[in-house]
This record gives sequence, C-alpha cells and structure tokens, in this order.
Amino acid sequence: MLQILLISTFIALIFGAVLIRFSHLHEKFSADHDLCGVQKFHAKPVPRVGGGPIMAGLVSGCFVLFFFTKSWLPSMLVLASLPAFCAGLIEDLTKKIGPGPRLMATFLAAAVAYFVIDAGLARLDIPIVDAILFHWWPLSLLLTVVAVGGVAHAVNIIDGYNGLSGVVAIFIFLAMAYVSFKVQDAELMGLCFAMIGAIAGFLFWNFPRGLIFAGDGGAYLVGFMIAEIAVLLVQRHSGVSPWFPMLCVIYPVFETLFSIYRRKFLQNRAVGYPDALHLHQIIYKRVVLWMVGSKDAAHLTQRNSLTSPYLWALSSLSVVPAMLFWNNTPVLIGFVLAFIFSYVRLYRMIIRFRTPRWMLLRKSTRL
Repeated sequence: MLQILLISTFIALIFGAVLIRFSHLHEKFSADHDLCGVQKFHAKPVPRVGGGPIMAGLVSGCFVLFFFTKSWLPSMLVLASLPAFCAGLIEDLTKKIGPGPRLMATFLAAAVAYFVIDAGLARLDIPIVDAILFHWWPLSLLLTVVAVGGVAHAVNIIDGYNGLSGVVAIFIFLAMAYVSFKVQDAELMGLCFAMIGAIAGFLFWNFPRGLIFAGDGGAYLVGFMIAEIAVLLVQRHSGVSPWFPMLCVIYPVFETLFSIYRRKFLQNRAVGYPDALHLHQIIYKRVVLWMVGSKDAAHLTQRNSLTSPYLWALSSLSVVPAMLFWNNTPVLIGFVLAFIFSYVRLYRMIIRFRTPRWMLLRKSTRL
C-alpha cells in the first residue's frame, strides 16, 4: 500500500508540475479567466485541468495494485469512470458542457460499472426496501446511478476553494481504506490509497498557493471514485453498513440538497441557478475576515486558503464517527441526523451574523 501511495503521489506531482510550468502553452483553453463570477474567488487566471494529474496518479497506482493482486477490478473501474471524467475535462477546456450533460455522463459511467463489475446498491438496511431492491434489479440500477451521480455532483459543488474538496476527499478515502482493511479487501484498500496519493500530489500545487484547480474533470473523477468504492464496499461485504458511506459523504451531499431547497423554496429560482450562498462561501465572506477589502493577489489567495480548514473540521465530524461505527446502522443514522442538525444550525448562525467570536479570523488591511 505504501508503494501504491508513493507512486501515485509522485506521478500526480510531476504531471501537475509540467502543466503549471508550461501553462503558457495551454492557458488559452485550460485557464479559468472568469474572476468576477459569483462563485469565483481566485485573483488571476489559473489552469483548471488538475483532473489530469489526479487521473495520472490513479492509473499509475492501479498498475502497481495489479502487480500485487492480479485483479482487473481497479482497471475496469478506472475505465468505467471515463465518461464522467471526460465530460468534466471537456467542460474545463471548452466551458460549453453544462451540469446536465456532465451529470448524464456520470450516470452512464455508473451504469457501466453496474454491469461490468457488479457495482450495484441492493441493500440499505431497511427491510422492505432491501427486499424490493433484491428482487427488482432495475430499481437497484436506478438507485445506484442516482447515488453515484449525486455524490460526484456534490463533490463538484464543494470544489470552490484551495484544498477544500481535496482534503475532504482524502478524509473519506482514509475512512474507506480503514474499513477495507477491517474486511480484508486488498483491492478496494489499494484503490483508496491510489486516490489518496493522486489527490495528495495534486494538492501540493493547489493548496495553499492555488497554482492549479481540479476543475470539473477532477471533481467528477474524485466524486465518482468515492461513490463507486463505497458501493463496492457495501455490495461485497454484508458486515459494512450502507449508512457508513452515507455518513462519510454527508457534508457534500447535504450541501447539495440544502442548496436545492434554498434555491427552489426560499429564493424561488431554478435549482441550477448559481449563487454565492454555499456554506463555504458564507464562511469566506463572514468568518474569514482576513485582509478584507484588499485587492492584492497574495491576500486574496491567502484568504481563499484560510477558508478550507473550517470545512475540513466540519467534514471530520462525520467521517471520524463513520469510521468508528462502520458496521452499526442505528448509530450511523443517528450521526447523520446530528450532522444535518449541526450544519443547519451553523448556517443559520453565520447568515444571521451570530457567528461565535472564537470562529472569526481577522486581520486588517491597515496592517
């Protein structure tokens, strides 16, 4: 596992270095030049093709994993991910692929994995529902593609600040690697370490300096791999509660569901309408009061990066108990509900300017 981790990290690191070093050759297509959008917080155009290094690190890790296990499952899963990854990467390069087509491509990738490697959800630890899913495979297929597509899209939603989605994803993969170890599944544990290494190599350039972004290609790839490894863990091991992966991903998933509710019922807008009211965005605006008002690129980048640790801490409140109680469905459900309550309470406190003073991070532009 250490070799998989080191190889995938090294390859992603080198690939990222090459993209950054020669960015002048491709920035016309690859860079994010939109500095004024409601969901834009970077100070200068930045390449958003970090999905390339992540994919390169994952593929190299899978080669090492095949050498040790002689299993084709990791390679087949990477091949199945290509529709989701490619749709996101094409958007990064052309800016012409909307969220609908990207989501459909991810549904297609999930369907391919369902039939090729039997990655399907047929159990939720809800007796009546489980019986229906067991006897009606089309419903299992529908649940699987919606769940996988939803998680991939949710990871893309939280991919807004330097290091935010990357570190949250590493937390999740670490938890799934631990459970894979507990159930002695070397293939899935190796996949987790390949993803951890690939993301770590990318993060070297992304956090805190923001020299490259994961883009939609990277976000959809990471989200797809999280969802598929979670599905395989539950499908292959009856002792793993299906609520274990649910608790692991509850932060990005509930962020997405809450955004849909906010836009549809509170703002009376289309659910795909962009706004700047995600939790990470209001933390940036109302909690991280670091050099507020400064237009200096270094100050903007630093403030961007200082936002992510708040969300890392929030995510750890779900990932840690998920790892500890991975086979206990009632306890996991309780933690899911507790996280939802905590998220809503925190959001309401910040939006109403009642943020606890100890959370505020201040530094005046006068200094």
